[in-house]
Amino acid sequence: MNMMKSCLMTLTAVMVLTMAKAQTVTPQACEQSIVTPKDTGRYLWLPIQESAPEGKVQVIVSSLLQMEQNVRMAREQVDYYVALDLQPYQGKGSLRVCVQNVPTGSVCFKKLVQNDDADFALINEKFRPLYHHTPKRGWMNDPNGMFYKDGTWNLYYQYNPYGSMWGNMHWGHSASTDLIHWKDEGVALAPDVWGTIFSGSCVVDRGNVVAMYTASRPTPFGGDVQAQCIAFSNDGGKTFTKYEGNPVLTAEDKDFRDPRPFWNEDIKAWNLILAVGQEMRIYSSPDLKKWKYESSFGKEYGNHGGVWECPDLFKIGEKWVLICNINPGGPFGGSATQYFVGQFDGKKFTCESKPEVTKWLDFGKDHYATVSFYNAPDNRRTVLAWMSNWQYANQVPTLQFRSANSIPRDLGLFEYKGETFVSVVPSREMLGARGAKVKQPTEACEVVIDIKKQTEIVLSNAKGEQVTMTYDGQKQTFSMNRTKSGDVGFSLDFPCVTEAPTCGTIKQLRIFIDRCSIEAFDSDGKMAMTNLVFPSEPYNTIKVKGGKATIYALVP
Repeated sequence: MNMMKSCLMTLTAVMVLTMAKAQTVTPQACEQSIVTPKDTGRYLWLPIQESAPEGKVQVIVSSLLQMEQNVRMAREQVDYYVALDLQPYQGKGSLRVCVQNVPTGSVCFKKLVQNDDADFALINEKFRPLYHHTPKRGWMNDPNGMFYKDGTWNLYYQYNPYGSMWGNMHWGHSASTDLIHWKDEGVALAPDVWGTIFSGSCVVDRGNVVAMYTASRPTPFGGDVQAQCIAFSNDGGKTFTKYEGNPVLTAEDKDFRDPRPFWNEDIKAWNLILAVGQEMRIYSSPDLKKWKYESSFGKEYGNHGGVWECPDLFKIGEKWVLICNINPGGPFGGSATQYFVGQFDGKKFTCESKPEVTKWLDFGKDHYATVSFYNAPDNRRTVLAWMSNWQYANQVPTLQFRSANSIPRDLGLFEYKGETFVSVVPSREMLGARGAKVKQPTEACEVVIDIKKQTEIVLSNAKGEQVTMTYDGQKQTFSMNRTKSGDVGFSLDFPCVTEAPTCGTIKQLRIFIDRCSIEAFDSDGKMAMTNLVFPSEPYNTIKVKGGKATIYALVP
């Protein structure tokens, strides 16, 4: 009670909602009244100004603090709205919504709206992809907890419901039956006493779903404490109950996060791979609750230009693949996905390459936090990536939402010059998205190009904006130049030319174009490249030298 009293004494505004449906809340109401939950709409719409400093929004029920989040409440102008869902608090006592550190004369108090309309003030943004997964509102980064069960692909993701910049980490949830059309399932995991909800994974265990995630809590002395927690779902992953014995794994190390548990049939037990600084740690468990440390991997292997994050470990054929996302340290700056191929005996991963060998899963600038779906059908290893880069993810020119996921990809293995590499091809579901053949590119299409030894592909629009892709069969390289692609001025790190080795010759390219992205693949899986673009109008012209293009509209 003393903490609550102190909290209330420092409030700069107490927002009070009157009891009419779908109405604008007045400044006077904000200063003095209390909402009766049974007489109010489900959503309180918070006006956001991205350039504003963060304030704190609190939900208090019967004098007890229920929720507290950092929100950039509008001071001079409203850029967009986000929803505060009141439903979890309604009917449980007197409800009060409070704001700290926001001047009482701010415009947000004049623009508050309460109603039941989940699509209230939703902006139709020109850079929202048509066939890539995005959050409806708010910020998204790493894909989390992906699994397949009963015909449904479940995708969770790092999510800020209260703004389109990083912060307030929750798990958002979307579901799909075809990996293309996604249904928003809302928030799956919200912050609690252990901290905000960082990245993690889900497994399917005897028909139930278990999520394992990192809880991150700031300390009074700076930095944060990260611990591993679990939650259970009995309804296929729609709702979770957090384990009362959390956390299940702790350490004093910095950057101790991103758990990836999996059942290892070879040892008839659970394994866990976890990122810690610049290494991966491996554990084993009989029950997902009690974990035994087995070994570490990473010292002197691969790229160490930044923190190792978001690991994955799985078997393809007779070999094991260890995914290691890194930030910074990518081949063209910022974040990227590297991997290692070798053997794993349930206790130790042994890389078959020399320590100095670095292998990248994608040679674009915007491919990070790649992880695979657990329990995918037909023994597939299907992955998604976060389609952005930490160098500029908070600055890309979208507004009410930020970030998309890559198209789904299936992984395999191939050999080249004595090394084993991971192959990357668009998942077969993308063939099902093909529509009619068209003569020119559209804002959502696939371009299939049969190429020769030297090929140049130029996508452009009437504004003179263009993306140039070049295949050099003699050098065995493929490059993409986005320096003139459209809006490139929001970050000095954005305009760039990315280049990939092709591990031999390429005969056919598959290029996926959406409103703000280009993803290029060798049809045999030996090369992948993902880059964001922000043209002022869609590219509607293609010129190909040294090849023949077939264009398919993609049906969103």
